[in-house]
Amino acid sequence: MIREIVQVSTSPWQGHPGPVTNPLAVGMNGAMRSVFSLCGVFAVFLPLCALPAGAAEAKVIDNFHDWTAFAEKEGGKKVCYMASAPEKAEGKYRKRDDPYVLVTHRPAEKSIGVVSVRAGYTYKKDSDVEVNIDGQRFTLFTDAGQAWARDTKTDRALVRAMKGGLAMIVAGISSRGTLTTDTYSLNGFTTAYDAITRACGVK
Repeated sequence: MIREIVQVSTSPWQGHPGPVTNPLAVGMNGAMRSVFSLCGVFAVFLPLCALPAGAAEAKVIDNFHDWTAFAEKEGGKKVCYMASAPEKAEGKYRKRDDPYVLVTHRPAEKSIGVVSVRAGYTYKKDSDVEVNIDGQRFTLFTDAGQAWARDTKTDRALVRAMKGGLAMIVAGISSRGTLTTDTYSLNGFTTAYDAITRACGVK
């Protein structure tokens, strides 16, 4: 399988993963789309793509259908996270970086199951992101190019919905007023979540 490591840095919000420098490229089981979106070339050329600084420190736990699980240490503290790229990204934009979603465990900070969205552009100031999981709707707040739930209760509800859902639709508005709608498969979400939970010793 061919994968690219995701690097996560600390954000100003405790318990929220900060800006991610590169989306993952997951394995060859139907999610190869993210490899092409990253490099625009066949997987054999993937090593030519620039990896983020420090990416070698992250360990790929495994690939679970459309989600990939990772583990690493930040300041000696274990961090585990999972990521996925959208199956379909829609919007009238000329240029956009790769969007993706992360779910992160930081047990040392008692931060579990934090959901974050990376848009691939800067969100419109003070705008919200709307998430629809099989009819269940959630609102996330935005900052620059990322979006998060406003509280732990919403994170937990999001994770529950993602575990039981088939697809997740994420709608946001760029700083230029462009509406984007990204559709994520939730196939493999539960097994990937279980994997990062075990890897970080979360109970």
